Amino acid sequence: MAEIKEISPEEVEKIKDEKNVVLVDVREDDEVAQGIIDNAKHIKLGDIPQEYENLNKDKEYIMICRSGRRSYNASEFLQEQGFNVKNMSGGMLEWKGETISK
Repeated sequence: MAEIKEISPEEVEKIKDEKNVVLVDVREDDEVAQGIIDNAKHIKLGDIPQEYENLNKDKEYIMICRSGRRSYNASEFLQEQGFNVKNMSGGMLEWKGETISK
């Protein structure tokens, strides 16, 4: 299987508003309540196997969690389904940009 591509939080900050890029936060509800990147879609890791069919394979997905481990797992799953996906290295612990409340 192909290696999962990583993207730094700084790179995500630069491309997060591009129309072909979708940020997906896989953290739990209580974690997201502490702040989420604006425009990010919240799909809990456990819900990815049911929700991925609603995603558009023409988009690029950047997976996000607290530290980068759960989002790596989500990235692996989506890549196996044929999605163009990257994992945000370091997760929200490394995110320096703004967040919003959900």
